[in-house]
Amino acid sequence: MDLGIRGRYAIVCASSDGLGKACAIELAHAGCTVVINGRDAEKLETVAAEIREQTGAQVIPVAGDVSLGETQDALIAAVPQVDILVNNNGGPPYRDFRQIDRTAMLEGVTSNMVTPIELVQRVIDGMVERRFGRIVNITSGSVKMPLGGLDLSSGARLGLTGFLAGVARSVAHANVTINFLLPGSFDTHRLQSGQTRNAEQRGVDIEIIREERRQTIPARRFGEPDEFGAACAFLCSAQAGYITGQSLLIDGGAFPGVL
Repeated sequence: MDLGIRGRYAIVCASSDGLGKACAIELAHAGCTVVINGRDAEKLETVAAEIREQTGAQVIPVAGDVSLGETQDALIAAVPQVDILVNNNGGPPYRDFRQIDRTAMLEGVTSNMVTPIELVQRVIDGMVERRFGRIVNITSGSVKMPLGGLDLSSGARLGLTGFLAGVARSVAHANVTINFLLPGSFDTHRLQSGQTRNAEQRGVDIEIIREERRQTIPARRFGEPDEFGAACAFLCSAQAGYITGQSLLIDGGAFPGVL
């Protein structure tokens, strides 16, 4: 399918690896000029070259912590206009809620709620004026099914969802959409590192840990990042203009509810 976004300008935050990178690749395949972002400048340059080679698209690396104003300035200045924004950022580590002090709470909320809202504030008026805009926020399946140890992540991302739900309805008339992608267990470095740590703590082979996790997923497998990237690209497409304010859960059926 031609997604109808060839020539558009896209910013994908935290896109040097994992799901963010997968989104950047699919938008590049769709013909967008893509600004990618990560904290490791050298790694980011390598990823930019990789995506260019795969897709033939223009890829612009902007290194830095997306939570910082100067990084946000650089992201927005990298392209003439922002047609597509994919908000993404690393989540807080697993931690019992009793161990989370005020500083950690503020950092978590800043990274996973305040930062994406700031970026939306900075790009949305231009989208409205041009009568085209696609904003996709990568949150987490824990927004619908909270998990112990991810309380701060769940709370901050749910706060973001609630905040932008009303905003989405206020700009829909201008062909500007705001949606949310909620990943379950995708086979990324983050998932693998957590499984490795778990295996070491239990003194078992990592494949035992992986198989135990697979058995909790009705699809009996982990998600592939390119599947996630394809879903993101569709929500950014011209054809997705009637989808807004929605949370798309991509988890292989792990969430047992119907809504």
